[in-house]
Amino acid sequence: MPEARALPLRFHPATSERWPDLERLFGPRGACAGCWCMWFRQTRTEFERFKGEGNRSALKALVDTGPPPGILAYAGDEPVAWCALAPRADYPLLARSRLLRPVDDSPVWSVVCFFVARAHRRRGITAPLLRTAVAYAAARGARIVEGYPVEPKAGSTADSFAYHGLASAFQRAGFTEVARPSQTRRIMRCTVV
Repeated sequence: MPEARALPLRFHPATSERWPDLERLFGPRGACAGCWCMWFRQTRTEFERFKGEGNRSALKALVDTGPPPGILAYAGDEPVAWCALAPRADYPLLARSRLLRPVDDSPVWSVVCFFVARAHRRRGITAPLLRTAVAYAAARGARIVEGYPVEPKAGSTADSFAYHGLASAFQRAGFTEVARPSQTRRIMRCTVV
C-alpha cells in the first residue's frame, strides 16, 4: 500500500492545546462506542461505568496534565488519525492480559490503539504515524516500542477490530515480530538505536 497516497501529513503530540482537534476526530461517540481510548487504562468495571462522558473526561484529564497520551496526525488543518502510546506500565489492562504478557523483562513503551477518520482509512497513514510515535517515545527515553497488531485471517478485518493496527503497517514502520500469542495476534517491537 502506498503510504498516505501522497497525502501530506503533520504529526503532533496530543497536548491540551490540541484537545479540540482530538475531540473533533473522535466525534460525539468517542471514537468507538464511548471508549475515548481509555480501554487499556482502566479495569473493565471502570470502563463500563465511565463509558461515554466519563471516559471523555478521563482522557481530557490525561491530555491536560500530560505527558501527552498519544500522537495526532493532520492532513492540512484536519485531524485525521490518532495513535495512543505510553510506557507499558501506564496500561493496567496489559498487566492483566494473558494473551499480551510481557515477552521479557525489558522496559517498553506500548502502542495500544489507532483511530483513523473514516474518510482517511486505507490510505497508508498508520505506518508514518507509527514512525512518529517511535521517535516521540525515543525522545522520552524509550529504547523499545512495542505493538500488538492483528493479522487478519482472510486478509482483511472490520475497521472496528483493527484498532490495534495491522501487522503489515507495523512492518512498514520498522517493527519486527517477537511473539505470536494467537493465530491472529502478534507482538511486534521496534528497537530505538
